[in-house]
Amino acid sequence: MSFTVLIPPGSAPPLAPYSPGVKAGGFVYVSGTLAIGSKGETLAVGDAKEQTRIVLDTIKSVIETAGGTMKDVVFNQIFLKDLGDYAAMNVVYKEYFPESPPARYCIRADLVRPEFLVEIATTAYVGEK
Repeated sequence: MSFTVLIPPGSAPPLAPYSPGVKAGGFVYVSGTLAIGSKGETLAVGDAKEQTRIVLDTIKSVIETAGGTMKDVVFNQIFLKDLGDYAAMNVVYKEYFPESPPARYCIRADLVRPEFLVEIATTAYVGEK
């Protein structure tokens, strides 16, 4: 099966050899997403709520590039630097998934830069659009 690389306009440069997202069949796979600005800088240092918002907005832009919406998200993998930020992340997360939230898991993990607090990888089903 072939796939299409998804790079939304104005995307942050990848920190390693990966694409922001890919569409394969009717599925969209969004890479682990961090609070990175268009010049590669870390955004919202020290603010888990704002980093979550930036991450979810970035994920939204990848899914929209594939013709979908956040309602098409079926699974999220959430990584927190500190589980003490779990409640703050959930406050923002619920804004993006207020009803029928997707399946997910959330674990504590060291992230690629010490100032990153939240990383989320996403799977969405947008059909054969």
